[in-house]
Parts: sequence; structure tokens; C-alpha cells
Amino acid sequence: MLVKPNRKNKHYQENIVRPSLTNSNRSSVKSPPNYQSPPTKPAITKITWLYRLLILGAAFVLLVGLVVSGHDWLTNRQVVQTAKKAIAQANNGQSSPAPSTVKPSATAVATYSVAPDKPLYLIIPKLSVQARVYPVGLTSSGAIGTPNNVYDTDWYTGSSLPGQPGAMLIDGHISSWTTHGVFYGLKILVAGDTIQVERGDKSILTYKVVKSQIYNSNNVDMTAALTPIVAGQPGLNLISCTGDVISGTSEFNERIVVFATQISS
Repeated sequence: MLVKPNRKNKHYQENIVRPSLTNSNRSSVKSPPNYQSPPTKPAITKITWLYRLLILGAAFVLLVGLVVSGHDWLTNRQVVQTAKKAIAQANNGQSSPAPSTVKPSATAVATYSVAPDKPLYLIIPKLSVQARVYPVGLTSSGAIGTPNNVYDTDWYTGSSLPGQPGAMLIDGHISSWTTHGVFYGLKILVAGDTIQVERGDKSILTYKVVKSQIYNSNNVDMTAALTPIVAGQPGLNLISCTGDVISGTSEFNERIVVFATQISS
């Protein structure tokens, strides 16, 4: 039988041996040295390095973007100034690569004349357009010529005559740097809209829009542009620039062709 010691018993307390420290053994107990660990450097993890690289990369991209944007802004500003100068020359009757933006007078439009079988006026009721149609051929580079005035149109002489088999191709400007051109609203034409061509003999041919097609400026389907949209029916196709101005130039990056077919004469 085990007897649990009674800690309150005086005899029990007296029998407990308590070690005592004498002067001799006090000196043998050494206090721990006053040790301080050296300061540790904060650990630079892979994530920290990655974060720093990302910041440096973003700063570099931003710097490059600012340089490119500044260069484009300066280039485009120079192009605009050059274009405006060319337009001013054209408006003053001087030789210029830019079309004139001087609106023809009502008298100039009314007295314009061509041969009886040639296109005289292009009329687009939806766009409130009644424009003179000038004959034009190919340039020295092989491209179809463009009107000398943003308010006029050109009939490509390599295409059909109005009312004759094949398709008649008429081009015009969408705009200049300073004003809208005769074909500015060409993109809003939809299937069923009407277009008219008045010939030199004053007869009027009416066409109905079938569809519109947008091409990259470097990939225009000129075969389609010179072909009637409805086989066996005389066609009228309108072509102009559209899209955005190519940076550093005065050229647009796309072309639009509106295909129409003759419905009455």
C-alpha cells in the first residue's frame, strides 16, 4: 500500500534534503555569457526579384512607348502641315498632289458638259450628293487617277459607259485634312439605296445598291470592282478610301467599294 506523503507534515518537510550553495561551489557556477546573435539581412526571395524585374520591364516599355508616340506625333504633325500646304497650292490653282477643297459654284456645276454617252453627274439622294463626273485614266504608276477636287468624282475610262454591258467604276475622295469629300458618307449606303447617273444627253440611269465591301488598301479586288455585281446587268461601282490614316502618311489603310446594279434607264 502506497502512502501519499503529507506535505503539511512537519516531519516530512524536515526530511527533505535541500542542497545549499557554499562559497566554494558558488564560484563554480558560471553565468551564461552575454551572447548576442549577429543581425541577419532580410532574405531576398525569388518573388522579390521577379517583382523588381517586372517593374523594370514595365518602365522600359513605358519609356519606349513615349519615344515612339513622340516620334509618331512629330511625324504626323509634319505630314499634316505638308498636306495643308499642298491643299493650299491646289486651292490657288497651282500644281499639287493634293486635291482642291474649293467648292465649285452652282454655275460651274450647272454649265459642266460632256459627250452624250459619257457620265455627267453622279447623284446619291441619301447623301445629298450631286457631283460632276470627270473622265480619268491611269497614272504613271499604273493606279487609277483621283479627282482634282474633293467635291468632284472621276469615271475610270477603262470601265464601261453608263447603261452599257459591264460595270462603270467611279471614284471620289472621302475627305481631306480640312474638309469632308463627296464620298464621306459612302459607308452608310445599304442594299436597296438608289444611285443615279445623268449622262451627257441628259438621260438618267437609276441603280440600286446591292452590297458594300471593304478591302485592305494593299489588297483591293480590282477585278470585282470592274465587274457588274449582277451578271448580265449593267453595273455601277463606287470606290473610295476608308478606315484610318496610316501613321506618317496621308493615305488611308482601307478601301470601300459599293456595288450597284441598274434597275431603270
